Amino acid sequence: MSAQIINGKDIAAALRQDIAKRVSALPDKSGLAVILVGDNPASHIYVSSKIKACAEVGIVSYEHALPASATETDIRHVIQNLNVNPKIHGILLQLPLPDHLAGVQESLVQAIAPNKDVDGLTITNAGKLFLGMKDGMVPCTPQGSLRLIKSVRENLSGLKAVVIGRSNLFGKPMAQLLLAEHCTVTTAHSKTSDLPALCRSADILVCAIGKPRLVKAEWVKPGAIVIDVGINRLETGKICGDVDFDSVQQVAGYITPVPGGVGPMTIACLLLNTLNAASA
Repeated sequence: MSAQIINGKDIAAALRQDIAKRVSALPDKSGLAVILVGDNPASHIYVSSKIKACAEVGIVSYEHALPASATETDIRHVIQNLNVNPKIHGILLQLPLPDHLAGVQESLVQAIAPNKDVDGLTITNAGKLFLGMKDGMVPCTPQGSLRLIKSVRENLSGLKAVVIGRSNLFGKPMAQLLLAEHCTVTTAHSKTSDLPALCRSADILVCAIGKPRLVKAEWVKPGAIVIDVGINRLETGKICGDVDFDSVQQVAGYITPVPGGVGPMTIACLLLNTLNAASA
């Protein structure tokens, strides 16, 4: 029997509809500032989709486009002005930055005011998530992934979860969110021994490792919830995830597709973080 597909598009659309209602009830417009440095085509596409999504729910977006030659001082100046601008409730520094800024990228992220850090990447927000505090900003992709999991099973207490990937952007915060749901969580990575056996033990398997179709059917526990965070472009131009969808669908209980799974939820949760910042 094939797994039930978790439709991220539909779940995200419902969330965005709720966000739009809440935004319309705010006494003042909520504002999101996006800082885009350079000419990375993928970054331009991501920023355009975020700006479009803001318009659809009534959030005012402000794009600050800087040339690829921008310096750390240039970007820091923009961030500092946005930190004190009362019209701006959320600040998003689109990553990655150009290569010459790679060494200061983390420092620039940390320059964003924690209450406006809608990506949830500042030390303050990461610390609040680690401590289980409810008033911090949670990174959008893990937040969206948890919503997808809970759309098919509300009570996760006691379940065994395996997260493949340990990045600060996804793997680590995803593990913290699942711990807060009382799961027993294992974080796997490139040095993990016998990864297939570990994955087979998981009631919830979340994959964010950036390797096309890495997870095979024999890696998956029958009936498991499988969340595929990967976005990989093949030589044919086709997009696929980190999970071999066609085979795993025959084993799992629930599975997210790529595209149409986690991606739409990431943007929806960005809007939600901006709304929550404006409502605080």
